[in-house]
Amino acid sequence: MRMLVTRPEPDCQATLERLAALQIAGIPAPLMTRQTLPAHLPALEGFAAVAVTSANALRALADLGAIAALRGLPLFAVGDRTGHEARSMGFTEVVVADNTFESLATAIALAAPGGPVLYPAGRHLSGDLAHALAPRGIMVVTVPVYEMVAESALSDQARAALNGGGVEAVLLYSRRTAEIFCQLAGDIVPRSRRRALAMLCLSEAVAEPLLGAHFSRVSLADHPSEEAMMALALTFARAQTGP
Repeated sequence: MRMLVTRPEPDCQATLERLAALQIAGIPAPLMTRQTLPAHLPALEGFAAVAVTSANALRALADLGAIAALRGLPLFAVGDRTGHEARSMGFTEVVVADNTFESLATAIALAAPGGPVLYPAGRHLSGDLAHALAPRGIMVVTVPVYEMVAESALSDQARAALNGGGVEAVLLYSRRTAEIFCQLAGDIVPRSRRRALAMLCLSEAVAEPLLGAHFSRVSLADHPSEEAMMALALTFARAQTGP
């Protein structure tokens, strides 16, 4: 059983290791690369909290040398993996919201921080946190600190696997990744093959571009998390090869 892993590094390697533990062979095929932006962070003294939707934001803050000045603030994170990354960087007060943007906004609203919230984000925003929290009287300062840059082509290994039918499933974690995959795989995976290639998706939003591109064998994780994606991968593998 071979599966294509489309996550950017270093998350791609982490997923490959988890697949290996399930006796599933993973093929690395990162479709985006993180680039830290030359961000001009505001003076950090007046903030009451930090909010991040991705570990990539924390990695960009580390590149910018801003972690030390922020460690004393409460940090609101989307998902356990982002929360774990924050704790590994020295944040001690970490509130982990469920794996959705809406859960993050709700967690911050319930905590009612007594001052503005710093939101270091990607150039392509997953949601407008300032707009979501404005009705609660919470000011959010959004600063783009990184950009996920799309690859211009699939890796040779990924192309060979798709071309030769050497992969049974593709793991996709974001809508943008799915869109990029449809673009880059368009000349490699013919229409007939698209009906057979399994697309294992984090959510319905991730699956939408695939259906439009005629990838019809789509499965969704029960929950938008890495754990649910691994459960989906294992269920699919067992269905193909037996327990």
